[in-house]
Amino acid sequence: MKKIINWLKASNRWKHLLYGMLASLIAGIEFTCGVAAGLEYKDKLYGNRWDWIDFSLTIVGGLIGYVPRYFILKMLEVS
Repeated sequence: MKKIINWLKASNRWKHLLYGMLASLIAGIEFTCGVAAGLEYKDKLYGNRWDWIDFSLTIVGGLIGYVPRYFILKMLEVS
């Protein structure tokens, strides 16, 4: 468990996961995919490399955040 926590702390990976969840919960998975790409493109413009792990964690966080969003929207749906 400690290895996983240390891995998530590297390169602020936990932030990518958390903010991916929040973005998807509020605005949907499509928005989260755009945010993930935008974050990595910004890093590339500043001279860093495109980090596929950070990109993937943002998307995974988005998928996790999409689950409660889906059920909330289903409950609010008028039959």
